Amino acid sequence: MPNRQTNDDPATSGREHTHHAHAQAHMHTTSHGRAADVNQSHTGHHGHNHGAMVADFRRRFWISLAITIPVLALSPLVQSVLGLQTALAFSGDRYVLFGLSAIVYFYGGWPFLKGIYNEVLSRKPGMMTLIAVAISAAFIYSSAVVFGLTGKVFFWELTTLIDIMLLGHWLEMKSVMGASRALEALVQLLPSMAHRLKPNGESEDVPISDLRPGNRVLVKPGERVPTDGTILKGRSSFNESMLTGESRPVEKGEGQEAVGGAVNGEGAVTLEIEKTGDKTYLSQVIALVKQAQETRSRTQDLANRAALWLTYIALSVGGTTFAAWLALGYGFEFAIERMVTVMVIACPHALGLAVPLVVAVSTRLTAQNGLLIRDRAAFERARNLNAVLFDKTGTLTEGKFGVTEVVPLADISAEEILGWAATLESQSEHPIAKGVVRGAEERGIKLKAVDEFRSLTGQGAEATIEKRSVRVVSPGYLRAHDLAVDNARVDALGEEGNTLVYLLLDDVLVGAIALGDVIRKESFEAVSRLKAMGIKCMMVTGDAAAVAKSVAKKLGLDDYFAEVLPQQKLEKVREVKARGLTVAMIGDGVNDAPALVESDLGIAIGAGTDVAVESADIVLVRSDPRDVFAILALSRATYSKMIQNLIWATGYNSFAIPLAAGVALPWGIVVGPAVGAALMSVSTIIVAINAQLLERARKLVASATP
Repeated sequence: MPNRQTNDDPATSGREHTHHAHAQAHMHTTSHGRAADVNQSHTGHHGHNHGAMVADFRRRFWISLAITIPVLALSPLVQSVLGLQTALAFSGDRYVLFGLSAIVYFYGGWPFLKGIYNEVLSRKPGMMTLIAVAISAAFIYSSAVVFGLTGKVFFWELTTLIDIMLLGHWLEMKSVMGASRALEALVQLLPSMAHRLKPNGESEDVPISDLRPGNRVLVKPGERVPTDGTILKGRSSFNESMLTGESRPVEKGEGQEAVGGAVNGEGAVTLEIEKTGDKTYLSQVIALVKQAQETRSRTQDLANRAALWLTYIALSVGGTTFAAWLALGYGFEFAIERMVTVMVIACPHALGLAVPLVVAVSTRLTAQNGLLIRDRAAFERARNLNAVLFDKTGTLTEGKFGVTEVVPLADISAEEILGWAATLESQSEHPIAKGVVRGAEERGIKLKAVDEFRSLTGQGAEATIEKRSVRVVSPGYLRAHDLAVDNARVDALGEEGNTLVYLLLDDVLVGAIALGDVIRKESFEAVSRLKAMGIKCMMVTGDAAAVAKSVAKKLGLDDYFAEVLPQQKLEKVREVKARGLTVAMIGDGVNDAPALVESDLGIAIGAGTDVAVESADIVLVRSDPRDVFAILALSRATYSKMIQNLIWATGYNSFAIPLAAGVALPWGIVVGPAVGAALMSVSTIIVAINAQLLERARKLVASATP
């Protein structure tokens, strides 16, 4: 996208370490799913592979742990500590110890030995390199001792080290898959079968993959909608919470669209299939989620570079530690133990997972709440925004006529005025008439019976209601009949750009009704929350200056731009950026496309089931401006978690490596390889838990939207 910051740094491009490649792979796959056409579009064998990888680590851990028990029993140090040298010793026991340890080394350590090959081949040394070097050094040296070299064996340290590393990987991979589980659940929302209706009205159960546009299906109460379609018959409420984040069931009837995956409520409905496969709303959501997870992250680049340097540091410090302890006169076995511990404890696992885990959790949270991220880097930049530029119509306002105010001009209440006017206008299809009727319905006003309705061309309408003459007329009608309105409030409403109509009862002017593009109730809360975050709120509209000024004043906006043509919105974005502000443009993604691209963050709001808005970085499913606050708040919370994880991962190594090297030996503190592995695993688990705590950010979204 032009004029956007990019993260394609040649120096860092592609620097994804293999030590967490398997973890990244989990987050880049949505699911293997159930519905055939969705599966073919968005999944493959990855879901099966990841499950198999978790099972493989689990199996290797338990088998290695079982073999470790006799290894411990046969180890001289363990026998000495427990006083069992005589009871457990037998001829050739050291060869049995070697054989059992070799099984653990080659079987349990295989993922790490294979990993070093891949890392060296790609010239990207990482965690697998460190672990493989550590366990290989311990195994080769201990084997040499068994076959004649003077020294002590490290077999029990070796096997327990491998056990702990396998356990750490197993738990970590489960955590990563858990972070993506809700995304996988999106595919599971689709049922496997549908009730397709034959021409004679009978139904047949068919796989969803057999459905085609134009087919008719029956959706019974409590069932999930099989795929996107239009309701032909019936009326029911639909729970779309897992799709759009809308917590309340949405009532729909004939002619309205039902979204695949939504849960049907109390009524049976007949649908005509509109979309299948990757054209459905759910498939587009899955595609966007996958795209967001695969988008490069500037913070991830930083973590990758840090992990690469940490690997080099660990290798260097490990070698230096080995040489230093030998030079200080310590034994070979002590020196190699220190080297092995350094390499194990310095493994950049926590550092490699610090960002991907947070990305997985935040992407899941946003997708669950109808906040769809197309560009991960843009989402991260959202934390730095200090200005938002809203399109008015359809974003801050409802985009349709509504009653903004009723002004009595005689001894009659505003409710009565609206009641008489709405009763008359209920017979008309004019946009103004519909706005008056909608205003009465919103206020719970009941309508009366209408007789002798007649349209007054260009001037309004009249009818007899309860034996009274009722007219709703335009200002032109008043001028034509020399009827004057002397009311300051009516004049002010006109100056604000409202459309005014007047009610006459038995030829007496009794009230005025102001109509306009009604400001969404949610807009007031959205602007208030954003301003509380220190973000300037502005508006751009093609409406007249009077209308724009009125809306801006009511919402408390910091600035506004009126009478702006769609193609000129881009210039307004540039104008705001020229003030030194980082700006987000919020629009409908259609005529606002150039402005969305020009902004630092383009947000398409109210996309509904049309989520393929190519010009936007973030797509908000609902027409709720509070979602803008939600996305910015979640961006800040996500970045905070990333930084916390990076600080922990790097800070941990700053004291762990010297400790592993033996600097605390004068105080009697010596860390062995197994303890080092445990500390490294704990560090990784802490990072994983901290990422999961981002779940608390759900309350940011929940508090911002109903």
